[in-house]
Amino acid sequence: MKVVILAGGLGTRLMEETEARPKPMVEIGGKPILWHIMKIYEAYGYNDFVLCLGYKAQTIKEYFLNYYLYNSDVTIELEKNKVDVHFSNSESFKVTLVDTGLTTNTAGRIKRIQKYLNEETFMLTYGDGVSDVNIQELVEFHNSHGKLATLTSIQTPGRFGNIEMDEAGNVDHFVEKPQGDGMWINGGFFVLEPGIFKYLKDDMDEVQWEKRPLIEMANDGQLAAFRHNGFWKPMDALRDRIELEQLWSSGSAKWKIW
Repeated sequence: MKVVILAGGLGTRLMEETEARPKPMVEIGGKPILWHIMKIYEAYGYNDFVLCLGYKAQTIKEYFLNYYLYNSDVTIELEKNKVDVHFSNSESFKVTLVDTGLTTNTAGRIKRIQKYLNEETFMLTYGDGVSDVNIQELVEFHNSHGKLATLTSIQTPGRFGNIEMDEAGNVDHFVEKPQGDGMWINGGFFVLEPGIFKYLKDDMDEVQWEKRPLIEMANDGQLAAFRHNGFWKPMDALRDRIELEQLWSSGSAKWKIW
């Protein structure tokens, strides 16, 4: 089963990092967050990837074109123009790099990689979020309900503490960062049938995947949610990158399942 990763956005909320490189190439522990996402799937035996590129696509292409050398011990003889590779620590990734347009929105990016999927069930996720979601259980859940699409739903904690107090300001109850308002949100990590492409018309370049296509599938009873109660973290802003880096350096990166 192929894994499609949306890796073409501008990453405007992380501009401190993304002026020079696309957001999926922002590093956590010396490796792009894209690499971390791919390692999650590889841990479950899924190593055939299709990357939807856009903003600074050449940066991601160059990374994978030179990946073997980046992860090997080499001797370079400049006079002889000779390179000897002594040891390789490369992963078993197969990567199809598709330039889906600089300004194309997410639905259009998915539409443009249809020809690489061979009319087969495939997985899809965003190029800026990590999780310890059990991919095998996710796939099994998808196969059990017979719908076209499954998304992974996440219940995020509140950002601030809740306070209950009386009119005089006396605090009766305080909870630091409680669970949110009970709402489940879209956390990516989709499993999709080729039938979803009937919801992706030829005019998709300005359409968000989360807007018209997913809404229409839900209205038609073709969308299911796999509930994940474990770790999930998107890298939306600089504070998120710092938090992920701290988790990695402290050995507390729950998404590191390999």
